[in-house]
Amino acid sequence: MKRGKRYVEAAKLIDRAVQYDTTEAIGLAKKAAVAKFDETIEAHIRTGCDGRHAEQQIRGAVVLPHGTGKKVKVLVFAKGDKIDEAQAAGADHVGGEELIPKIQNDGWLDFDVVVATPDMMGVVGRLGRVLGPKGLMPNPKAGTVTMDVTKAVNDIKAGKIEYRLDKTNIIHVPIGKASFTEEQLADNFQTLMDAILKARPSALKGQFIRSVVLSPSMGPGVKLNVAKLV
Repeated sequence: MKRGKRYVEAAKLIDRAVQYDTTEAIGLAKKAAVAKFDETIEAHIRTGCDGRHAEQQIRGAVVLPHGTGKKVKVLVFAKGDKIDEAQAAGADHVGGEELIPKIQNDGWLDFDVVVATPDMMGVVGRLGRVLGPKGLMPNPKAGTVTMDVTKAVNDIKAGKIEYRLDKTNIIHVPIGKASFTEEQLADNFQTLMDAILKARPSALKGQFIRSVVLSPSMGPGVKLNVAKLV
């Protein structure tokens, strides 16, 4: 794969054979963010889980203390007084059954997170084929199926992120922007790691965290010293 000049220059900052301490890795990831926009710093956490087994699945959510640096659009499926509650909490879109054709037929996806009250999941379930593959389906474990829509919307707007295993048993999550201070990124990263370590499946035998890489969205990855994280 041919890399651009910026990527190649940024890659020279990082020794691929070295596993860095968190502070150093964050500093290098920030320096490697050389695109013309404010890149997202991402964490890629390879686990020893086998997601094909339900008891080794990992899925949850955590509120990053300094947010993600991204303005998140929230869609809430609700009815009755929960509609007013969602609007008052600052949801970007609120509705019910009338939104189904808009999403299904018109391809409307102007939102980043979907929240639903439990009594609306029958309606939202009809959107499984659209929302599922995009990772947008509300889920009780992630706190996005709830009657407390105020808390759900507030948490998401404050920087709540969802983490889960992909098909290769890796967790990919943002921990902030390159413009964040190293302290802010370190706080966010530590909060994320604490949550993931707590989510270790009891059925898992052997090493849980295999490797951790931090990278800007357009730049090279920096390997972390896993032994110091667990």
